[in-house]
Amino acid sequence: MRIKKGDQVVIKKGKDKGKTGKVLRVYPEQQSCRVEGVNMAKKHMRRRSEQQPSGIVEVPQAVRLSNLSLWCSHCKKGARFSIQKSEDKSKVRICTRCKKPF
Repeated sequence: MRIKKGDQVVIKKGKDKGKTGKVLRVYPEQQSCRVEGVNMAKKHMRRRSEQQPSGIVEVPQAVRLSNLSLWCSHCKKGARFSIQKSEDKSKVRICTRCKKPF
């Protein structure tokens, strides 16, 4: 799994093409993830407590990982990346365009 929870990603295909968001949850078995503010669907919710009233709420649905690209804050666009080992033997993801870590 190359995209992880908390990563900033950009959508490459579909109705939300060009939008960016933070990864909320990753589903490795389905090769998909949920992205904040992307692929929203309306859901009818029942009242569960005093704090959560009933009504129609928008929730993010899963997006295929093949339709995502990591967002490089240095290049200001979606970028491919490679994985390199740093001096302390930990793996670091590097932008292939600007050669800086994410």
